[in-house]
Parts: sequence; structure tokens; C-alpha cells
Amino acid sequence: MIRYILRRILISIPILLLGSFLCYVLVASAGNPLADMRARPGVTEAQVQQVANELGLNRPVIVRYWDWLTNFLQGDWGQSVALGQARQAVQPAVLDALWTTGRLVVGSEILALSLGVAVGVLAAVRQYSIFDYVATSTAFLMFSMPIFCVAVIVKNYGIQFNNVLQSVGLERWLTTAGPRQGGFSGSFGEAIFKYTGTFLLPTLSLMLISFAAYSRFERASMLEVMHSDYVRTARAKGISQSRVIFKHAFRNALIPVATLFSLNFGAVFSGAIITETVFGWSGMGTLLISSVRNFDPAMLMGWLAVTATLVVLFNLVADIVYGILDPRIRLG
Repeated sequence: MIRYILRRILISIPILLLGSFLCYVLVASAGNPLADMRARPGVTEAQVQQVANELGLNRPVIVRYWDWLTNFLQGDWGQSVALGQARQAVQPAVLDALWTTGRLVVGSEILALSLGVAVGVLAAVRQYSIFDYVATSTAFLMFSMPIFCVAVIVKNYGIQFNNVLQSVGLERWLTTAGPRQGGFSGSFGEAIFKYTGTFLLPTLSLMLISFAAYSRFERASMLEVMHSDYVRTARAKGISQSRVIFKHAFRNALIPVATLFSLNFGAVFSGAIITETVFGWSGMGTLLISSVRNFDPAMLMGWLAVTATLVVLFNLVADIVYGILDPRIRLG
């Protein structure tokens, strides 16, 4: 198992390096980040050249990439050059956005995976039952609805619920416009009250879409495994139904879901752009839009480097989970 993990890590490193190089070349070829500065009245060419020299924009792309990579690995991710904004370091801006998005994504994905797998297994075991029809209909409904529609509906119900609370003299609970101001101070009960009110609506919006995917994948995978030869053999030996499901079928049925979880987690972590916009959170999605709109190469490369690392990391985790679930994979 250790050799298998080391082999996967060694494969991931060149993938990250190649991906970062291609991203850097594409970003560098997209345009001149100082074009807007040159077009501003009162800015001389000497001032533009001075900024270009400070940022190393006059050097070849390969040299700039090597400088960026070595500085990035040392913790210096460069400085933002967004027009009309104060010069700021890229690293704290990206890490702050990552922390904001992470607080939304981690909870929503864990809940979606847990509920989706449980519902998928139960729907497969009780195929063509009322529960199966209800779970399938709910999953298809969530699939058919775009995320912005789900987020807007959830936010609207949250606002109505707050209005009901306020009408009976209670404090508005659910936060619908950005993180709660003032943090989660107070007693333990008050802190839990504020915390759940802040995260409930955006977490629910992200969870509903992911839940639909996990439940459908788990149901299909479980049905395929339940009709396999080794499961029929286990039943013929007189093994109980619960033991057949959880010891023989469930483990192998998790492999496709592990693939979906790793890809979905990395993608959602890259920026729940629509959900963040609807609920007023300034996370990775907001940072990406700002970097592209202002054409800020340093900030954009910081965003790309972090998201690429997360995608490769979660794929590595999925490979390790494969090896745990199916020993044939790590021995192959």
C-alpha cells in the first residue's frame, strides 16, 4: 500500500508542474496586464516600463514562469496589478478566499455524500418500492434544476422564514447576505445558533445538487453489484441479507462514488461562483471573476495553482481510496 501511494504521488508531481506551466503560458498570452494603465491619462511610458520591470513582464515567458514557480514554492505568490486597486499580495487574498469557500464546501459535500450514499443504497435494496420512486424523482428534480435556481429558491424561503420569526417578535436567524457580522460570540448555545444560521442556506443549496448525483451513482452502482456472481454466491451460501449488502456489495459499490466525490469536491472547491454570488460570500468564485474581469495575472495564477493542486490532491485521495476498497487495484 505504501508503494502504491508513493507511486501515485510521484505521478501527481509532474502533472502539477505541466499544468502550472500551461496555465502560465495561457495567462501570459491572454494580453498585457498594463494595457489599461497605459491608456489612463497622465500615465507616462516611463511609469509603465517601471511597473513592467518590477513585475518582470519584459522577460521571456519561460524565465518568468521559472521565477514565478520558485517564488511560489517559497511562499511569495506575487502581487496583484488590478487597475484602480491598491497593490496587494496574492497569497493572503487567495488563502482568505479559499477559507471562505472551504467553510461552505466541506460541510455541504460531507452531508451530500453521507445522505446520497445512504439513500442510494436503500433505494437499490428496495428497488421499485415507494421509497425508490420518491428518491429517484427527487434526484431527477435536483438534476434538472440549475444551481442558481436552487440557490434563489432556498434564499427566498430563508427570507420568508426570517419574516415569520420577526413577526412573532423573535430575532432573524438565517443569514442571506454574506457571512454574519461580528462572528459567533456569546455562550455555546448562542454561538451554535449564529453559526447554523450563517451557513445553513448556502450549505443547503450546494448540498442539494451534489446529493442528487451521489444518490443516483450509488443506486446504479449498488444495483450492478447486487446482481454480480459473487453476491449471488454469497446468498446461496446462506449469508444474511445485511451481511451480503454491507460486507460484499457496499464496499465495491463505493468505488464509482469515490471518483465522483473527488472530482466534484475539487470542482466545487474551485469556486461555488453562483452560490457565493447569490448569498454574498467573497470566496474563490468571486476572486476568479474579479481576476478575469481586471485581468490580474498574478492573482489568476495564484487561483489556478491552488485549484489545480486541490483537484490533483483529491484525485490522489480517490486513488488511495480505490486501493483500500479493492486490493486488486494497488497490486496491479
